[in-house]
Amino acid sequence: MSNTTIQPTKVITGKCRLSYSHVWDPVSIDGNSDPKYGACIIIPKSDKVTIKKIKAAVDAAIQEGIKSKWKGKKPVNLKLPLRDGDEERPDDEAFADCYFLNANSKTAPGIVDLAKHEIMSTSEVYSGCYCRFSTNFYPFSTSGNNGVAAGLNNIQKVADGMPLGGRSRAEDDFDDDYEGDEDFDDLD
Repeated sequence: MSNTTIQPTKVITGKCRLSYSHVWDPVSIDGNSDPKYGACIIIPKSDKVTIKKIKAAVDAAIQEGIKSKWKGKKPVNLKLPLRDGDEERPDDEAFADCYFLNANSKTAPGIVDLAKHEIMSTSEVYSGCYCRFSTNFYPFSTSGNNGVAAGLNNIQKVADGMPLGGRSRAEDDFDDDYEGDEDFDDLD
């Protein structure tokens, strides 16, 4: 059992897929902003529990924003983090029948395996693997834009998956039965 207090804006997801992984090194999206760690979290629409928790956390963040950021009322055209993959990424099969959100942080997320041991190898957690994510949702008001954003806290890898983005893993590229190639013998 967890020792954390209940926070209405915090969500621990079910099994989701990691995409656009920037969990090892922070990046600046436009080259001018501060570098951040980030992940696109792909959530199956069948995971009703995670979706319900995210919607409740977003609602709690909206209520917090009304009190602290938006002068007592909910702004029109509020940007929300949970997006529909079928609508926004119809040509990408990784997003089919899924929702997604982008979560970011200025600090590196903690990354553990199923036994809660820290993962140190950058090749272990990659775009395409399956993880659980600890996120928090918060209101923002920046340059005339208002909404709710997702913060990335921690990651627990739960399973491997096919790498996304067209890159293969080294262990998948090479045969186990390589014995040498006569064509290279003449290079000495």
